[in-house]
Amino acid sequence: MSYVIQPPAITALPVRGSDALFPVRRVYCIGRNYAEHALEMGHDPNKEPPFFFQKNPDNLVSCPESADGGNFPYPSATSDVHHEIELVVALKRGGENIPVDRALDRVFGYAVGLDMTRRDLQGEAKKMGRPWEVAKAFESSAPIGAVVRGSEAGHPSSGAIWLKVNGAMRQEGDLNQMIWKVPEAISYLSGLFRLAPGDLIMTGTPAGVGPVERGDVLEGHVDGIGDLKVRVV
Repeated sequence: MSYVIQPPAITALPVRGSDALFPVRRVYCIGRNYAEHALEMGHDPNKEPPFFFQKNPDNLVSCPESADGGNFPYPSATSDVHHEIELVVALKRGGENIPVDRALDRVFGYAVGLDMTRRDLQGEAKKMGRPWEVAKAFESSAPIGAVVRGSEAGHPSSGAIWLKVNGAMRQEGDLNQMIWKVPEAISYLSGLFRLAPGDLIMTGTPAGVGPVERGDVLEGHVDGIGDLKVRVV
């Protein structure tokens, strides 16, 4: 097989304790999935069904589990970039209309991730009723750590999730505060899209989102899954 241009490289994440990589097909993100974050963004969490947007696989930044962590290049066309710490779900199997009680059968593992957002561009898009891609799906907008197998970590339904910026706590919550739990999110999403192996689901962020500046060091954590360190450059 020959191609008229060079095919893009496969985006992949490291798997903790393995030399093999997890290949990424699609990246789904669930919006406003923690009640306090929905409120701080001006929405009533009791009135909204779940909704999703996407990032592109090549928006990911694989962040090594090392003292230095990874880098997030401050993007262009914005002066207000926000951090959003999230639990990331990695699927080993897909399907359509997956029952809630079979949803976790599709999970390969979990990771700690950041949904970096050009908040000013998102605000403009909201006012004009336009999609969010310019705010969410830009280069390096999804720093993500190593994937931890579900067989190792279990399937966390509670536990601390937090983010510090330059050592100061910014975001702090618990996975049990998700409005739509992981099985529910997988099931609902599978009614909208045909899920497949290699899909990632970013499950939403707790309250406390805020701006970052060049030189900031972000340290994120999810109990039972691990830590993430990212420097804004």
